[in-house]
Amino acid sequence: MAEAEKYFTELATEIPGAQEGKMFGALCLKAPNGKAFVLFKNGNVAIKLNGSVLDVALSLDGASVFEPSEGKQMNGWVQIPLEYQSKWKQYAQIAFNEVEKIEKKTSKTI
Repeated sequence: MAEAEKYFTELATEIPGAQEGKMFGALCLKAPNGKAFVLFKNGNVAIKLNGSVLDVALSLDGASVFEPSEGKQMNGWVQIPLEYQSKWKQYAQIAFNEVEKIEKKTSKTI
C-alpha cells in the first residue's frame, strides 16, 4: 500500500462517523447519511469544501478543482496533492461537518 493510500485510510479511523466506500471507482469517505466528502485518487485527495475554506485550499500550490474525468470539473471539490497530507485531516473534518448536515434522501414509492 502506497504512503498516500495508507494515510487516506487512517482518516477513516480519525473522523468519528466516517465510513469507507467507493465513488467513481475510487476509495472515498462518506458521512452516515451516505454523502461522500473525501475521495482518494491518483495519490491525491479530493475534498468537498465551500466558501472561503475552498478558496484557501485552492490556493495551495498544486491544488485544483477536482476532475473525476478529464475536462469534467466538480464544483466544490478541490484536489489536494500528497505534499499537503498534513492538511488532509483538517479539511476532511470540515467537509464531514458540512455534509453530515445534508438530509438523506428517501426514495418515493409510487
